[in-house]
Amino acid sequence: MNKIAVVPGTFDPITNGHLDIIKRAADIFDEVYVAVMNNSSKKPLFNVDERMDLISQVTCDMPNVKVDSSSGLLIDYAKKRNADAIVRGLRAVSDFEYEMQITSMNRFLDEKIETFFIMTKNQYSFLSSSIVKEVSQYGGDIHGLVPDIVEVALKEKFNSK
Repeated sequence: MNKIAVVPGTFDPITNGHLDIIKRAADIFDEVYVAVMNNSSKKPLFNVDERMDLISQVTCDMPNVKVDSSSGLLIDYAKKRNADAIVRGLRAVSDFEYEMQITSMNRFLDEKIETFFIMTKNQYSFLSSSIVKEVSQYGGDIHGLVPDIVEVALKEKFNSK
């Protein structure tokens, strides 16, 4: 029986930290859906299609990874994909508190879908999409923090504004 996982996030943009979590999930699960969540409380730099395209490009060497999007509840998306698990990355203790609340609510909504936390590698423990965007916006060096195509896409976004 195939084990299916969902790795959700806004991925605005995808970072090497995100990519590390996706790769590690892909090593564990038979199928992994990277779900670009359309969070109405955030003002993304990249639209959903652009984020999906960037993720597709950087995961093209992972045959069991599929890129998709959702604007509804994560648990509903996971059910639609017949997922066994939701995989979330943790950088620090501060992430855990927030993630515990989300996991508890997801478990309340459907106790059959487990949540697995993967600790990020130390080299990415400070990394977030917000920090990457801010550094890139002011011309800082983000090489090694995001895949090369994302670095190019960020430069193009900020040079066009």
